[in-house]
Amino acid sequence: MMAKYENPIENACMVEEGQVFIADGWRRPEGLCESAWETMSPFVMALAHGAEDFYEGWMKNKRSAMISCNDGFRPVSFLLETVEEDVT
Repeated sequence: MMAKYENPIENACMVEEGQVFIADGWRRPEGLCESAWETMSPFVMALAHGAEDFYEGWMKNKRSAMISCNDGFRPVSFLLETVEEDVT
């Protein structure tokens, strides 16, 4: 489908399985593509400010979310989890 419908893009998202990204406020973590960040940033900020249990029982861990990038040609799912320790 990509060959038929997508215009070539210069910087396609190239995340790899197992990569870890740590968010610092509204800033997109280095190495994370813009499309993925646009999709997940509202959930990241909500979790960072204490939100939990998205969609009433969707996740076993109430302080997490499974979010998929909105790039239809390169869909990637991301597990978002809160970090309780200082990562700086």
